[in-house]
Amino acid sequence: MSHIKVGFVGYGGSAKTYHLPYLLPVKEFHIYAFLQRSAAPSTESAAPGSHCTVDFPESKHYRTAEDFFADPAIELVIVTTHTDTHGTFAQKALEAGKHVVVEKPFTQTSEEADKLLALAKEKGVILTVYQNRRWDGEFRTLKHLVSKNAFGTITEAQIYYDFENPPWIKHLSAKKYTPGSGLLFGLGSHTLDQALVLFGRPKSVTAFLKVLRGIESEVDDTFTVILQYETPLLVTIKTTIVSCLPQTLKYIVRGTEGSYVKYGDDIQERQILSGMSSTDSAFGVNPEDEYGTLTTYTEFDPGHQKFDPSSKKYNGKFPTLNGFNQGYYESLANTIRRKAPLQVDPQTSRDGIRLMELARESHDTGRTVLWR
Repeated sequence: MSHIKVGFVGYGGSAKTYHLPYLLPVKEFHIYAFLQRSAAPSTESAAPGSHCTVDFPESKHYRTAEDFFADPAIELVIVTTHTDTHGTFAQKALEAGKHVVVEKPFTQTSEEADKLLALAKEKGVILTVYQNRRWDGEFRTLKHLVSKNAFGTITEAQIYYDFENPPWIKHLSAKKYTPGSGLLFGLGSHTLDQALVLFGRPKSVTAFLKVLRGIESEVDDTFTVILQYETPLLVTIKTTIVSCLPQTLKYIVRGTEGSYVKYGDDIQERQILSGMSSTDSAFGVNPEDEYGTLTTYTEFDPGHQKFDPSSKKYNGKFPTLNGFNQGYYESLANTIRRKAPLQVDPQTSRDGIRLMELARESHDTGRTVLWR
């Protein structure tokens, strides 16, 4: 079976840190081309990471979108450009009859997402979104516990993604809000997606957006979004740039039969930035001191070998499943070549964009708004 020839739109930090390390080990893919507007370096001594032609000298380098999308050999396009161009480049790729992976956030508006979904269906190609945080160790663990009914009826879930005064916050300098701007669309594209995967569409949305970076602006850097469901479930999704916690809080889940508290972010990003390969045996393996705490009030078999079945209940550190972002691209290869079910349905990512729109509406009006 022939390789899937991949064309990257953009060659910045997203492509180099969040995509290529996990795509390269998957044997079905071949890095075929890049759309990078800057010219190739004129000297052979250019530093690695400075340009696609330095790191991938055998791949094609296109400087215009017209030439890139006209190449019939490109089968899969991966869009890793600035967020306000995601929809435009995804549309060009779909119109050219290519499969598409779009980096988060999917689009700037749910209307734009709906048009892309319709176009992908019309063209008969795969459209999906890079929701890699579904392959984080802590989310895989939480999803596993939910599937094992560890909590009984879940009554409350809190999902966090905080950054304590991040250095990149200085780039969030716009004063006027435009669709797709702010951390609700940025970091919220991870956490709102996780809520949708675990619990589905809510009945209503209530949101509070803040600006804590010391400037007057309509563009949020901190938010709290509350999702209410028909059941007793209440889901709170939070991001702040002023945390002041000794450890990064990730999840708090409470139910009629159990609870789970998890601190610390997924280890994969730290390992990639340290130079570790995703094929290393230690990659994605979380240290025991970062395990979450699971408490169950009734008999529960968590399905791992460290559990003592004689105790019936569980009260202590629960081993975090390994992070495995490579699984995103392994599953995508199976979908493209072997017609396996698509793991990231773009409809869910579209619903994530809709949640962001409703959250903004809730904040602007000071009201709880119904899902619609």
